[in-house]
Amino acid sequence: MSNQTTHDVKVSVEIFYQKNHTLPEEKYFFAYRVHIENQSTVDIQIISRRWEIFDSSSDCRIVEGDGVMGKQPVIAPGQKHDYVSWCQLETEIGKMEGTYLIRNEHNDFFRVRIPEFHLIAHYRLN
Repeated sequence: MSNQTTHDVKVSVEIFYQKNHTLPEEKYFFAYRVHIENQSTVDIQIISRRWEIFDSSSDCRIVEGDGVMGKQPVIAPGQKHDYVSWCQLETEIGKMEGTYLIRNEHNDFFRVRIPEFHLIAHYRLN
């Protein structure tokens, strides 16, 4: 699991190789679970996200959008928001990282880093 804390917001990511959905030599699928924990003393809201997705062929895709999974959740102090999503790669090895744009209850905006994590087909691990 990868973890990073920025501005009292902890982001953790777990990765799951999706063997049953993968077509070797064509497409490789990975699921990931994200935990966003508000360690601050004020409410925060996830406004948008920006992902940088790399595969081992050095291709980089940028994915941006509002909130997470179509929502812009508000997270109270000491609470967390979890969601599961997926990624498709052209190769069996890659990585992802990114940022969330957050607004707090004082209407201040800031970016929270999503830690880099590696996407590796299970058979490539030693």
